[in-house]
Amino acid sequence: MLPGAAQRLRSNNPQAPDSIFSFTTGMNLIAPLITPDTTLLDLSFSSKKKLFEHAAGLFAQTYDLKSSDIFTSLFERERLGSTALGCGIAIPHGRIKGLNDACGAFYRLKTPLEFEAPDDQPVNLCFVLLVPKDANERHLQILGELAQLFGDDVMREKMLSIADASELIALLGAWSS
Repeated sequence: MLPGAAQRLRSNNPQAPDSIFSFTTGMNLIAPLITPDTTLLDLSFSSKKKLFEHAAGLFAQTYDLKSSDIFTSLFERERLGSTALGCGIAIPHGRIKGLNDACGAFYRLKTPLEFEAPDDQPVNLCFVLLVPKDANERHLQILGELAQLFGDDVMREKMLSIADASELIALLGAWSS
Protein backbone atom coordinates (compact mmCIF):
# COMPACT_ATOMS: atom_id res chain seq x y z
CA MET A 1 0.00 0.00 0.00
CA LEU A 2 1.19 3.53 -0.65
CA PRO A 3 2.62 5.07 2.50
CA GLY A 4 -0.17 6.73 4.46
CA ALA A 5 -2.88 6.12 1.84
CA ALA A 6 -5.18 4.22 4.21
CA GLN A 7 -4.64 6.81 6.92
CA ARG A 8 -5.51 9.67 4.53
CA LEU A 9 -8.67 7.86 3.40
CA ARG A 10 -9.61 7.15 7.03
CA SER A 11 -8.93 10.73 8.23
CA ASN A 12 -10.94 12.21 5.34
CA ASN A 13 -13.88 9.94 6.24
CA PRO A 14 -14.04 9.81 10.05
CA GLN A 15 -17.65 8.57 10.16
CA ALA A 16 -16.87 5.42 8.16
CA PRO A 17 -16.65 2.07 9.95
CA ASP A 18 -13.17 0.51 10.13
CA SER A 19 -14.31 -2.52 8.11
CA ILE A 20 -14.43 -0.37 4.98
CA PHE A 21 -10.68 0.12 5.18
CA SER A 22 -9.74 -3.54 5.49
CA PHE A 23 -8.69 -3.81 1.79
CA THR A 24 -9.01 -7.58 1.69
CA THR A 25 -12.18 -7.95 -0.33
CA GLY A 26 -10.77 -10.43 -2.85
CA MET A 27 -13.09 -8.75 -5.33
CA ASN A 28 -12.18 -6.42 -8.13
CA LEU A 29 -14.32 -3.32 -7.83
CA ILE A 30 -12.19 -1.35 -10.29
CA ALA A 31 -12.35 -3.31 -13.57
CA PRO A 32 -16.10 -2.77 -14.10
CA LEU A 33 -15.65 1.00 -13.77
CA ILE A 34 -13.60 1.58 -16.91
CA THR A 35 -14.21 1.06 -20.61
CA PRO A 36 -12.04 1.50 -23.71
CA ASP A 37 -13.51 5.02 -23.99
CA THR A 38 -12.50 5.90 -20.42
CA THR A 39 -9.00 4.42 -20.52
CA LEU A 40 -6.74 7.17 -21.82
CA LEU A 41 -3.03 6.73 -22.31
CA ASP A 42 -0.29 9.28 -22.86
CA LEU A 43 -2.33 12.47 -22.78
CA SER A 44 -0.89 15.79 -21.64
CA PHE A 45 -2.57 18.57 -19.69
CA SER A 46 -1.17 21.88 -18.55
CA SER A 47 -2.87 21.72 -15.13
CA LYS A 48 -5.16 19.73 -12.82
CA LYS A 49 -7.95 22.06 -13.89
CA LYS A 50 -7.48 21.07 -17.55
CA LEU A 51 -7.44 17.37 -16.58
CA PHE A 52 -10.69 17.85 -14.62
CA GLU A 53 -12.26 19.70 -17.56
CA HIS A 54 -11.33 16.83 -19.87
CA ALA A 55 -12.67 14.21 -17.45
CA ALA A 56 -15.89 16.19 -16.98
CA GLY A 57 -16.44 16.31 -20.75
CA LEU A 58 -15.62 12.62 -21.11
CA PHE A 59 -18.03 11.54 -18.36
CA ALA A 60 -20.73 13.93 -19.57
CA GLN A 61 -20.57 12.46 -23.05
CA THR A 62 -20.27 8.83 -21.93
CA TYR A 63 -22.90 8.87 -19.17
CA ASP A 64 -25.21 11.70 -20.26
CA LEU A 65 -24.36 13.93 -17.30
CA LYS A 66 -23.71 17.66 -17.01
CA SER A 67 -20.02 18.40 -17.41
CA SER A 68 -20.32 21.47 -15.18
CA ASP A 69 -21.62 19.31 -12.29
CA ILE A 70 -18.76 16.86 -12.74
CA PHE A 71 -16.10 19.54 -12.96
CA THR A 72 -17.47 21.33 -9.90
CA SER A 73 -17.57 18.12 -7.87
CA LEU A 74 -13.97 17.17 -8.78
CA PHE A 75 -12.65 20.69 -8.26
CA GLU A 76 -14.43 21.21 -4.93
CA ARG A 77 -13.17 17.87 -3.61
CA GLU A 78 -9.62 18.76 -4.64
CA ARG A 79 -9.90 22.09 -2.80
CA LEU A 80 -10.52 20.14 0.41
CA GLY A 81 -7.11 18.51 0.01
CA SER A 82 -5.04 16.91 -2.68
CA THR A 83 -6.25 13.56 -3.97
CA ALA A 84 -2.66 12.62 -4.79
CA LEU A 85 -1.41 9.63 -2.80
CA GLY A 86 2.28 9.91 -3.67
CA CYS A 87 4.44 7.76 -5.97
CA GLY A 88 2.97 9.57 -9.00
CA ILE A 89 -0.63 8.54 -8.23
CA ALA A 90 -3.82 10.60 -7.85
CA ILE A 91 -7.43 9.54 -7.39
CA PRO A 92 -9.62 12.60 -7.96
CA HIS A 93 -13.19 11.74 -7.04
CA GLY A 94 -16.58 13.29 -6.74
CA ARG A 95 -20.22 12.63 -5.93
CA ILE A 96 -22.70 13.27 -8.73
CA LYS A 97 -26.46 13.76 -8.43
CA GLY A 98 -28.28 11.65 -10.99
CA LEU A 99 -25.50 9.10 -11.41
CA ASN A 100 -26.81 5.57 -10.83
CA ASP A 101 -23.56 3.62 -10.46
CA ALA A 102 -19.90 4.37 -9.86
CA CYS A 103 -17.81 4.98 -12.96
CA GLY A 104 -14.18 5.75 -13.60
CA ALA A 105 -11.61 6.97 -16.07
CA PHE A 106 -7.98 5.91 -16.09
CA TYR A 107 -5.44 8.47 -17.28
CA ARG A 108 -1.78 7.77 -17.92
CA LEU A 109 -0.22 11.17 -18.39
CA LYS A 110 2.53 11.76 -20.92
CA THR A 111 3.74 14.75 -18.95
CA PRO A 112 3.38 14.36 -15.16
CA LEU A 113 1.23 17.00 -13.43
CA GLU A 114 1.86 18.81 -10.16
CA PHE A 115 -0.82 17.62 -7.73
CA GLU A 116 0.49 18.72 -4.33
CA ALA A 117 1.30 15.10 -3.47
CA PRO A 118 2.53 14.24 0.02
CA ASP A 119 5.89 13.15 -1.45
CA ASP A 120 6.04 16.19 -3.80
CA GLN A 121 6.23 13.90 -6.86
CA PRO A 122 4.17 14.91 -9.90
CA VAL A 123 1.34 12.59 -10.96
CA ASN A 124 1.53 10.39 -14.04
CA LEU A 125 -1.19 7.82 -13.18
CA CYS A 126 -4.63 9.14 -12.37
CA PHE A 127 -7.92 7.36 -11.77
CA VAL A 128 -10.90 9.72 -11.80
CA LEU A 129 -13.80 8.22 -9.85
CA LEU A 130 -17.42 9.37 -9.84
CA VAL A 131 -20.02 7.92 -7.51
CA PRO A 132 -23.72 8.59 -6.93
CA LYS A 133 -24.44 11.46 -4.55
CA ASP A 134 -25.55 9.13 -1.74
CA ALA A 135 -22.91 6.38 -2.18
CA ASN A 136 -20.94 6.15 1.02
CA GLU A 137 -19.64 2.68 1.86
CA ARG A 138 -19.22 1.63 -1.77
CA HIS A 139 -17.35 4.86 -2.55
CA LEU A 140 -14.89 4.22 0.26
CA GLN A 141 -14.44 0.56 -0.70
CA ILE A 142 -13.54 1.57 -4.25
CA LEU A 143 -11.12 4.25 -3.02
CA GLY A 144 -9.51 1.69 -0.72
CA GLU A 145 -9.12 -0.81 -3.52
CA LEU A 146 -7.64 1.86 -5.81
CA ALA A 147 -5.11 2.75 -3.10
CA GLN A 148 -4.19 -0.93 -2.82
CA LEU A 149 -3.91 -1.35 -6.60
CA PHE A 150 -1.72 1.71 -7.02
CA GLY A 151 0.32 0.71 -3.97
CA ASP A 152 1.49 -2.41 -5.80
CA ASP A 153 4.90 -1.50 -7.28
CA VAL A 154 4.72 -4.20 -9.95
CA MET A 155 1.24 -3.12 -11.08
CA ARG A 156 2.32 0.52 -11.21
CA GLU A 157 5.28 -0.36 -13.43
CA LYS A 158 3.02 -2.39 -15.73
CA MET A 159 0.49 0.47 -15.93
CA LEU A 160 3.29 2.86 -16.89
CA SER A 161 4.66 0.63 -19.64
CA ILE A 162 1.60 -1.11 -21.11
CA ALA A 163 1.10 -0.49 -24.84
CA ASP A 164 -2.62 0.20 -25.26
CA ALA A 165 -5.97 0.66 -23.52
CA SER A 166 -7.20 -2.89 -24.14
CA GLU A 167 -4.08 -4.33 -22.49
CA LEU A 168 -4.54 -2.00 -19.51
CA ILE A 169 -8.19 -3.02 -19.14
CA ALA A 170 -7.15 -6.69 -19.23
CA LEU A 171 -4.42 -6.03 -16.66
CA LEU A 172 -6.87 -4.33 -14.29
CA GLY A 173 -9.44 -7.09 -14.89
CA ALA A 174 -6.91 -9.77 -13.88
CA TRP A 175 -5.84 -7.95 -10.71
CA SER A 176 -7.39 -8.90 -7.37
CA SER A 177 -6.88 -7.35 -3.97
